[in-house]
Amino acid sequence: MKIISSKTISLNRKKEILSLWNNEYPDKLQYSSIQDFDNYLNSLSNIEHFLLINNIDKVVGWAMTFERENENWFAVIIDSTKQGKGYGKLLLDELKKTKPVLNGWVIDHENDIKTNGEPYKSPLGFYLKNGFQVLNDFRIENDKITAVKIRWSTV
Repeated sequence: MKIISSKTISLNRKKEILSLWNNEYPDKLQYSSIQDFDNYLNSLSNIEHFLLINNIDKVVGWAMTFERENENWFAVIIDSTKQGKGYGKLLLDELKKTKPVLNGWVIDHENDIKTNGEPYKSPLGFYLKNGFQVLNDFRIENDKITAVKIRWSTV
């Protein structure tokens, strides 16, 4: 496995990431087209992508950092067949090298369902093990997502 970081990603890589997104995140967070996914990415500022590539040149994990409302944010997705093997930590460690503070939204319940019908497992425990703090006073609650804000900081 190797990690490639880049400010831009090719259309083929974007399609791989979209597939990963739609397979691993809850069904209600899916993007129905590459155009919709592009619109989401284009709404973010100062994006840096981190692609976890396997030995047959396939994206099996993706992370990104970006700016929103003068804060550094991040997102991480790992193929479920690769979870629990240290790859998420590997990606997080790369993100931590680039920013002194990382904020994210994390689903903190297990009520959502993935496209394949399996329950979406909250990654909150993973983030706590990796030095993130839960900011309970900051939540996002809407028809697509119920999540709590988390933060990692060197300061």
